[in-house]
Amino acid sequence: MQITYLIISIILIIVLALIFIISFVINKKTPLPEGCEDLKITEEGCANCQIEECPVKVKLDIKKLEDDLKEDK
Repeated sequence: MQITYLIISIILIIVLALIFIISFVINKKTPLPEGCEDLKITEEGCANCQIEECPVKVKLDIKKLEDDLKEDK
């Protein structure tokens, strides 16, 4: 009985891993929608974002601070 549960759980894990891999590959092959090919992340684009912990927003703020420091010198 325990062997059956073990085999079922191993098969389930393999199936889930295959679903993840297949969906990842299909997602990578999907072309970008028209008009989204040259999108760049800008501070203006992130201005209305409410997520303060966003790594993109943090990087933009660091770049802005570095630029401000260079201008002050």
